[in-house]
Amino acid sequence: MCEQPSPPYGTIAWHDLTVDHADDVRDFYGAVAGWTPQPVPMGEYDDFAMNDAAGLCTAGICHARGLNADLPPQWLMYIVVADVDAAAAKAEALGGSVVTAPRDMAGGRMCVVRDPAGAVAALYQAPED
Repeated sequence: MCEQPSPPYGTIAWHDLTVDHADDVRDFYGAVAGWTPQPVPMGEYDDFAMNDAAGLCTAGICHARGLNADLPPQWLMYIVVADVDAAAAKAEALGGSVVTAPRDMAGGRMCVVRDPAGAVAALYQAPED
């Protein structure tokens, strides 16, 4: 994954898209948005960090496999929180649900929640310095 500074709590840190045919969608956004893919090794396959014209990471395109298998095929925003586990519990207490349980990931900790209206968002906790 590409290096980016950790944004403040409550801001959106990242967007990615998880789909069955990430290679095709990678090529689509490469042609439409002018993004250049940067492979992110996932073992048997690569996901992709997508770089803008200046070479800066702007988004991710991922295969719906492994830990991402249950994610819906939509652009998912990652909201920065202080504590992913506490935020996931709060989401459930307020009528939402947890789509993917809090877990460690390269560069921090995350989960995906569904709000009471049915929309999903990822919650992201940056690693401790």
